Amino acid sequence: MSLYSHVLVPLDGSPTAERGLQEAIRLAGELKARLRLLHVIDDFPMLAQMSTISSFEAGLQKMRQYGESVLAKAQAQATAAGLVAETVLREITAGRIADIVVEEAGKAACDLIVIGTHGRRGIGRALMGSDAEQILRSAPVPVLLVRQEKPPEAADHE
Repeated sequence: MSLYSHVLVPLDGSPTAERGLQEAIRLAGELKARLRLLHVIDDFPMLAQMSTISSFEAGLQKMRQYGESVLAKAQAQATAAGLVAETVLREITAGRIADIVVEEAGKAACDLIVIGTHGRRGIGRALMGSDAEQILRSAPVPVLLVRQEKPPEAADHE
């Protein structure tokens, strides 16, 4: 049995999350591990401010469809790589995405979390907040943070 056999991969459809997914697929392939792909719908406060129940329901349905699309695409990539990948769509009305990720890792007995991150530092990170940092601080298992590749012009200015 390998060191990691069940890897949780939170996804939001961003290029950064895609980098995390690609690393998780590569790692899971080498370790013969299973993937648990997670998308969290967390825009309830925005939806709740909409004026009608029908617009709330329509907005929620669009978010569910988007989440299902993100998960289906990721699952297809994992399957194409010869991996077993299960998908989970969670909805939250309050709290933080980080809490859901940590809860999901424990509930599903995952032994590694792989997350794409922007790798922001300083004021940018402080203003944006960091789900990845919160997960890192509270996860019951190791967390692999996969930084987004910098465009060539950004790398030249550091």
